[in-house]
Amino acid sequence: MVLSKRERIILIVTLACVGLLVVSKFVVDPIQAKLAEMETERSRLHEELEEARFLLANQSVMQRKWKALVSDGLRNEAEAESKVLIALREWSNDAGLAVSSIKPDRIASDKGLQEIIFTVAGKGTLESVSRFLWQIETAALPVKVRDIQLGTGSESEGTMSLQLHLSALYLGTPEKSSDARQSEVNYEYDI
Repeated sequence: MVLSKRERIILIVTLACVGLLVVSKFVVDPIQAKLAEMETERSRLHEELEEARFLLANQSVMQRKWKALVSDGLRNEAEAESKVLIALREWSNDAGLAVSSIKPDRIASDKGLQEIIFTVAGKGTLESVSRFLWQIETAALPVKVRDIQLGTGSESEGTMSLQLHLSALYLGTPEKSSDARQSEVNYEYDI
């Protein structure tokens, strides 16, 4: 079969287009995808490097803060419970929140830091509740709000009810109990 000059040109152009399509599909596209993946990885690694540099630059400051927290912090269970209870009473008085009960609940852990969960229930105005929560969040003690429930009280008085679970950390010796929660007696403090 003899092809005319025009047919040969069309065949060559068609084969070149198919060849370019194959090269694009199996060579160029995977290379571009790999380059985009590498650029994403490079930017992630750059962010990690900047974070590591920041941490190294602030290492001495952070070590001083950690030592201050450990030295001023809660060293044992009795001290932790006592300091947090005193602080909760002060915060509720300052905020004008009427706390009806505080119940500590110990959690066993085999790590160096131990945790006590305080269940706090009370009533007050929206302003007193928000002031109370602000004092907790800005406290120097190692505490944080784990769970919070707000409810409406009487509309005529403008009060609302508050129940929250407050977590407090303290340095303690690891317990040899395998239970997730201790089955010790929980004391409920009525205010």
